[in-house]
Amino acid sequence: MARLSQTRIPCTLMRGGTSKGPFFLASDLPGDAALRDHVLLAVMGSPDARQINGIGGADPLTSKAAIISQSERPGIDVDYLFVQVSIDRPLVDVTPNCGNMLAAVGPFAIEQRLVEPQAPVTSVRIHMVNTGNIAVAHVPTVNGEIIYEGDAVIAGVPGTAAAIRMDFLDTEGSVCGALLPTGQALDKIDGIDTTLIDNGMPVVILRAADFGKSARETPAELDADKNFKQRLEQIRIMAGERMGLGDVRSKVVPKMTLIAPASAGGDLATRTFIPHKCHAAIGVLGAVTVGTACVLPGSVASEIVHLPQGTVKNISVEHPSGEFTLEIEVDKDGTVLPKVVRSSLIRTARALFRGDVLVPSSVWDGVISKHAVVNSDLSKKSR
Repeated sequence: MARLSQTRIPCTLMRGGTSKGPFFLASDLPGDAALRDHVLLAVMGSPDARQINGIGGADPLTSKAAIISQSERPGIDVDYLFVQVSIDRPLVDVTPNCGNMLAAVGPFAIEQRLVEPQAPVTSVRIHMVNTGNIAVAHVPTVNGEIIYEGDAVIAGVPGTAAAIRMDFLDTEGSVCGALLPTGQALDKIDGIDTTLIDNGMPVVILRAADFGKSARETPAELDADKNFKQRLEQIRIMAGERMGLGDVRSKVVPKMTLIAPASAGGDLATRTFIPHKCHAAIGVLGAVTVGTACVLPGSVASEIVHLPQGTVKNISVEHPSGEFTLEIEVDKDGTVLPKVVRSSLIRTARALFRGDVLVPSSVWDGVISKHAVVNSDLSKKSR
């Protein structure tokens, strides 16, 4: 006999930076990671190329979710578990972070009253569960309410919005355990020079010219070159092993980023793959990692980018939708490998709708048999 009911799950659909997806309180989802992932596949409508039976947008940038809970860690406000939901496969990946979705965590936490608003800015300290790192979101607030309207512009998002400054603290080795997983700034993989690096996101950085590219191609042009994409994936699989990530065929990391000299007044041009489709822009933590490579002597990026002296460096990263400016603070200059102690950037966010998302009761009946807590153990179960 067919079930007639559906299970209601409270959520807020939010845009964070150039991504969007549903935000959930951990207490509103199953505590069991496998069941939770099954529910999220149903929420997004995966696997299906159109995600027609869910709220996913049939694009990697809109097939994401965030799970938030009040943190029990001293000095931390909330825990944030990022979830990348595959579009055409029944796969849920919690290995990487997403810095764009991160931009909406502060506003969501304030609206859910997990954090008390302050005027004129509420600083929200966020534990990124996927990688164990800390970020601080500085959210404009007045009279206890979030200010979403403002004058900030970010490439890839139409219009303007209030600026949310994001500070990333000690993100090196977030997934791989070391900034340079192989211990060196330059590795040759199958005849191609690469920099294998992780400062918030595992990234393989490559010269676009080594593939006959300019990093000025449109994402559609790059995605249409099947031979190039096959070659890129071969290198990604080999790089994943060297970075300690194991077999990455079913993982969204490492990301692959082609770089070239800037063509629009920035410091370098980029084209990033996430991991198989060319990104319409560039991810926040991916940009932080690419920017970090720019300050490392001997890296693929260091020979392209020429930065001024000083401990605080502004790096303009060009991407298909425009430009992304990072502020990177290092602890020293010179030939000794510098340590990045802080990366900052401006993002915007907006709540799009609040309500209940519905999943078939055959997927989940809404009974939470275990207390749902976002913590590192929970995230590891889904890897």
